[in-house]
Amino acid sequence: MTGIVTVTPNPGIDLTLTVPQLTLNQVLRATHTRSDMGGKGFNVSRALQALGTPSVTMGFIGGFTGQRMAAGLQQIGLETDFVEIAGETRTNVVVTNETASEHLKANEPGPEVTPGEIAAFFDRVSDRVRAGDTWVLSGSLPPGVPADFYAQLIESIQQVGARAVVDTSGEPLRQACHARPFMVKPNDIEAEQVTGCPIESEEDARRAASDILGYGIKIVALSLGAEGLILATGDETLHARPPHIQARNTVGAGDALVAGLVWALEQHLPLCDVARWGVAAGSVSAAREGVTFGTAGEVRQMLEKVRVS
Repeated sequence: MTGIVTVTPNPGIDLTLTVPQLTLNQVLRATHTRSDMGGKGFNVSRALQALGTPSVTMGFIGGFTGQRMAAGLQQIGLETDFVEIAGETRTNVVVTNETASEHLKANEPGPEVTPGEIAAFFDRVSDRVRAGDTWVLSGSLPPGVPADFYAQLIESIQQVGARAVVDTSGEPLRQACHARPFMVKPNDIEAEQVTGCPIESEEDARRAASDILGYGIKIVALSLGAEGLILATGDETLHARPPHIQARNTVGAGDALVAGLVWALEQHLPLCDVARWGVAAGSVSAAREGVTFGTAGEVRQMLEKVRVS
């Protein structure tokens, strides 16, 4: 039975503290606190769940924080398949003002992952992967995990007839591109890291997408924030533009975009509709408070407002 699997190698609890005013070098007193189970792959799974599609989420977890995270994900109905490690899963802290117009975020690097724990993860992948699966590989890598981790995963996944979708940055993204995943989802900065060319216009973005396709990748989804998405294949390049929205929280919006793309691809929709679903899902998420995701009905309403050229 085929399905969708999301991989988050370096998850963390995101602790958000809301303060009246963000001021440096002063003691700030929070008026509101919120804890979220942070991780790009987790967000993709949650967004897919909101769209009515199940998935399995994998990664490394450790210590009390990791157990708390696994229990929280299971409590909201996500199926998990984690490799437990000796280190403690990280906690990231966000301090934001009450209007959410300013914020300061500090991420821990994450726990050290040993070669034995990495080998155990690859064994788990080999046991689970099936032809026709879609695997979404997202986020940063924790200490101890080599930069070619995603590249190795792509080869393991795609050699059995599954397809890999990658959303990461820096050297892990560059090496992943050489492994020719089915789809990559860089933003403009990440695309610059791969191509070495600045992206300052739509023409630049289209050229960058074309350059990344040159690695042998089937689809490039280059996200441009409020300017939408460049979705490119070897046959066509589309620009999907969202309507103007009042963004309340953009954290997780890119992950919702990935979920929308994957959902539409699973439905075998035309590329134009794939682009619309991605941008609509990301826009609905950005317009909501907290890291939350839109239902299929809410995304369909937004879908009608997305323009594609």
